[in-house]
Amino acid sequence: MKCSQNRPTSSRPTRIDGSNQAAQQIRGGDQMNILFRGRLSLASREPRQFSLFRLLSKTQIMTVPSMKTSSSPSADPNPKKAPSIAEEIEALTDPSFMTSLARGLAVVRAFSDQRRSLTIAQISHKTGISRAAVRRCLHTLRELGYADSDANNFTLTPKVLTLGYSYLSSTPLAISAQPCLNHISRTLHESSSLAVLDSNEVLYIARAATSRIMSIALNAGSRLPAYCTSLGRVMLAHLPEEEVQAYLSQVELRALTERTVVSAKRLKEILSGVRQAGFAVVEEELELGLRSIAVPVRGASGRVVAALNVGAQATRVTRQQMEEEFLPVLLRGAQELAALLP
Repeated sequence: MKCSQNRPTSSRPTRIDGSNQAAQQIRGGDQMNILFRGRLSLASREPRQFSLFRLLSKTQIMTVPSMKTSSSPSADPNPKKAPSIAEEIEALTDPSFMTSLARGLAVVRAFSDQRRSLTIAQISHKTGISRAAVRRCLHTLRELGYADSDANNFTLTPKVLTLGYSYLSSTPLAISAQPCLNHISRTLHESSSLAVLDSNEVLYIARAATSRIMSIALNAGSRLPAYCTSLGRVMLAHLPEEEVQAYLSQVELRALTERTVVSAKRLKEILSGVRQAGFAVVEEELELGLRSIAVPVRGASGRVVAALNVGAQATRVTRQQMEEEFLPVLLRGAQELAALLP
C-alpha cells in the first residue's frame, strides 16, 4: 500500500512575462487612467449634464497624471469679473451705512420693463442677495405699499413713482427740459432725450418721443451703458482724466452689436475727439439700425451737468444730416437749458 505524499511547493520564483507585468501595472498606477477612460466612455452614452457632473464630482480624476489641459493662448488667465450688487454693498464698511436699506433699494432696481414680475429666486440671482434677505425686503415693500404679489410673483406698485417724483419735481433741469425737448422733436421730427451720468450709466431724466426706434422702451428713469451711447460719451469726454480711468477700470466694455467699441484705448481716443468737437455721434453701437447725436449741457459754472441728444433710424438719417441739420438745433436747445440752470 503506497502512501501519497504532498509535493513540496517549489521555491523557484515565478517568471513574470510581459503580460503579467502589464497586469500588475494595470492594478497599480495605471488603473486610475483606465478608470478615467472607462468613465469617459460611459459618459459619452449619458446625457451631457449628468455625465459632466459625475466626472467633475470624482476628486480622484483631478489627480490623474496623464490629464493635461492646454489653455488657449488668447484666454485671459485672470478674467475680470464684475462684482455682484450684494458684493458691492458688503464692501462698504462705513459704520453709518445701512446695509438693509441698500438691499431694499437693490431689490426695487431689480425690476425692469423686460421683467415686471419677478420671483424671490430670480431677484436673488440677479442681485446676489440671499433669498432670505430678498424675502424680507419684499415683505417690507409690500407692507408699505410699494410692491404687490400674486402667489410667488412680485411686482412694483405705482406708489414707487413717488420716489422718483421727489427728484423730478425739485430739479430745475428736469422741470425746464420737457418744453425744450418737445420743441426739438417737433422741429426735427425725431425723438430727443436729456440724461445725466449716474453710477457709470446714462440715466434719462426727460424724453420726448415721436416714434419708437429701439427694441426697448425709453422713458424718464431708464438706464443705458455710457460707453456706447452718444449721451454717455459726451459726458464721459468732459470728465477729468482720473475719473475716466476709474470708469474704465470699473466697467466691462461688452459688444452689444458688431460695431460696438470694446477697446479701452480706442474709446479714450474717441472721447478725446468728442471733447474737441463738442458733440458725439454713435452709429449702431448700442443697437443695429440706430444712429444718434448728442451735445453737452453746461451749468452756470461751465461744468457739464447733462447731455441732450436726438436718435433716428440709420437708414433714414445719415451722419452728414445729423451734423448739418440736427446739431445746430441741439446746440440751441443746450444753450436754452444752460440759461435756466443755477
